[in-house]
Amino acid sequence: MPTDSDNIKVGHDNHQVDDGQEQANKNLAINVIRSKLDNLYSEEPDALKEEQEVRQIIHRSKHQQFMYELTTSNKDLAQIQTEWHRYYLKLSDEEKRQVWNEFYASNTNANTPIKPAESTPTNNNALDMAKHVQQRAVKRRPKTTSASQKAQTTKKSASSSPARYRRMPTTTPKLTWKHHLQSILFGLSMGLIVVIILMFGFFNEVIIAPFIQPSRNDTATPIILSTQTVAPSSTPEVIIPKINVEIPVNYSVNTTNENVIENYLQDGVVHYPTTSIPGQTGNAAFFGHSSNNILNPGKYKFAFVLLHDLVDGDVFYLTYGGKVYAYKVFSTSIVNPNDVSVLNPIPKHSATATLITCDPPGTSINRLVVVGDQISPSPSGDSAPTTATTATTTSNVNQLPGNGPSLWSRYISTLWGKAVTAVFVIGVIYVIWRWYKKEFKSS
Repeated sequence: MPTDSDNIKVGHDNHQVDDGQEQANKNLAINVIRSKLDNLYSEEPDALKEEQEVRQIIHRSKHQQFMYELTTSNKDLAQIQTEWHRYYLKLSDEEKRQVWNEFYASNTNANTPIKPAESTPTNNNALDMAKHVQQRAVKRRPKTTSASQKAQTTKKSASSSPARYRRMPTTTPKLTWKHHLQSILFGLSMGLIVVIILMFGFFNEVIIAPFIQPSRNDTATPIILSTQTVAPSSTPEVIIPKINVEIPVNYSVNTTNENVIENYLQDGVVHYPTTSIPGQTGNAAFFGHSSNNILNPGKYKFAFVLLHDLVDGDVFYLTYGGKVYAYKVFSTSIVNPNDVSVLNPIPKHSATATLITCDPPGTSINRLVVVGDQISPSPSGDSAPTTATTATTTSNVNQLPGNGPSLWSRYISTLWGKAVTAVFVIGVIYVIWRWYKKEFKSS
């Protein structure tokens, strides 16, 4: 029969067995927890890789930094999209292009789904970062958005940057014939304006000649009042009261070279050296401009622009050698430039004066010839032409002087004028070709 001491010993042994079993169970539980922890930490990303990703996120561009601050400001999605849209509109074209490049760099495949909100962005693009932050913010935010806020969000999402970029059209709209017609008309109108400006600059002597009306206020063409008596002046002049003309006459020209005479015409009317002078028998011929380019030198470009107004019976005057000679018009005619016979003495007229200019005004196509008989003083007292005056005969003259080279002919005759004109023409052709290629190829 077991004694009390034996029972105590057996209980003590059982108690030791229970303690050992409990310790074993604890060790088993600890091992299970450790195993789970090891499994969890075995999937943790590499620390160096995480550091590189963090550095990539920290180094942001100006646009990325703005989007990062905007998406971490605890604002709702509608406010974020609105403020980003306003920011984008204020950017320059170059900055907008930079935003597009950043967007495309992070979205090389437009069909790639957005990463879950819990995943970490793998690049430093502000737009990609905004997607993750916005998703996390929406996920954490209680769903208390009102109907008006939803409508506003839906409306403004059309202009938000990521969605807006995806919906941008990838093709250029096809141009209709109306667009092409408008482009052609615009180009033609601009070209016409340029041509008009150039034409006026080079050929304005023809354009403005009909509008020239000499008056007492016109400093370019001195005038006189209509008078019955003309006093002699120290400078030889031709005076035509009907058309308000009083212009100096140059008697010093001693050559028939047309270029030389044209240069002298800048300073007034020129006496032709092969003809007689006032106070001598025969025919005294005088040349003057009808119209010349306003950009050419000289102030007598419109000396005889109204000479066509003279008719038979009108009187004009020549002052020379301290005397005044009056002439009464008896003939007006238009001749070819090579009709030099108008310089010769006129049969049955002992002393005459002939005024010659170009016709139509501003051109050198024909010559207008106005001839007047000397009526005062009496031609009976005139002397015969001197040998010096008739040394050069009209047989050596082939053509009557004209208005001289136009501004265009003077310009195009120079080397730099030819070069500039050639470059301009080539440039116009190139622009037209590029425009044609762009407009019609796009259609």
